[in-house]
Amino acid sequence: MRPIDKLLEVMQDLRHPEQGCPWDLRQTSASIAPHTLDETHELLDAIERDDTENLKEELGDLLFNIVFHARIAEEQGQFDFDDVARGITDKMLRRHPHVFGEAREREVSDSELSRQWQALKQAEKKDREARMPESGEAAGSTLFRARELQKQAAKFGFDWPDISPVFDKLEEELGELRQAYAAGDTAAISDEVGDLIFVCVNIARHAGVNAEMSLRGTNRKFQRRFAYVRERMAEAGVEMRQEQLELMEKFWQEAKGRVG
Repeated sequence: MRPIDKLLEVMQDLRHPEQGCPWDLRQTSASIAPHTLDETHELLDAIERDDTENLKEELGDLLFNIVFHARIAEEQGQFDFDDVARGITDKMLRRHPHVFGEAREREVSDSELSRQWQALKQAEKKDREARMPESGEAAGSTLFRARELQKQAAKFGFDWPDISPVFDKLEEELGELRQAYAAGDTAAISDEVGDLIFVCVNIARHAGVNAEMSLRGTNRKFQRRFAYVRERMAEAGVEMRQEQLELMEKFWQEAKGRVG
């Protein structure tokens, strides 16, 4: 039996109405969605750390989630795992005519490949692109969704022509956040924080940078520098607490030059 068939069998047993696992039986695609997102982030972490063994494990965890979603859909008479595999295979065949089609013998540049991919993708999703995505339609993280909303708006001409006005918008939103904080209005603070993050995503989009990956990089950088601060504080025999913030800041600045 192929490993994928064994995995599908295991999932079927886990979801057996009488003999299955009670926890697995209670789950829906909505309830396991957070786990799917967590596994995706753990996979990215393994890739970034170049941890081959962990990469294999995290790919398995993500595959299990995909099989889980497919099994739930199969039970509801919607589709099964084979439909998922068939669908992505057909899509890749369509989107790679330079490999599988009549144009496979011809040299194709990267820029032409990119244009070809986008044209085929837009043709497949023409109906959906005629409107802005409503709540619940956009996939991915909140940063990903923000970027996709901005890209959709840009297709209708609702976008700045260059990055300069976006920086002005950043200053505007920061000022509004300061005002909300000064007023002590929690709801307004939350609203303005969201606006500020949305503008930051817009800056990243205009600059050709992936905001999600930028933030992941910042998280890793913070971990490295904070570990350095803790190490230096331990060497100095000083307890890490608010009263020692000045010393911790000194070590933090030191970390910026030594840890990166």
